[in-house]
Amino acid sequence: MRRRETLTERQDRRLLEVRLACPYITRGCDLARAFAKLVRNRRGYLLLEWIRQAEQDAPKPMQGFASFLRQDLDAVTAGLTLPWSSGVLEGHVNRVKTLKRSVIS
Repeated sequence: MRRRETLTERQDRRLLEVRLACPYITRGCDLARAFAKLVRNRRGYLLLEWIRQAEQDAPKPMQGFASFLRQDLDAVTAGLTLPWSSGVLEGHVNRVKTLKRSVIS
């Protein structure tokens, strides 16, 4: 799922072969790339349209992911739109939990 421009020539050729062989993978790949672009560029206003597309004709796991996003649409949209993030805090919580597990073990 790396950006297309970072793929080697061989990787890009192989990706094309797989996409041509399986339209199901092609659709999943296209939606995954669109979602990654949406996240990278903080375009939360496009999320609902992405969810609609994914629920309509994506592979089953991606449909489930889209439905999961829809359950808390306002929060996910805010996370993809607003400049604030709890990422640093979540990282600290994860580190503390990891340390706690290693001491208990």
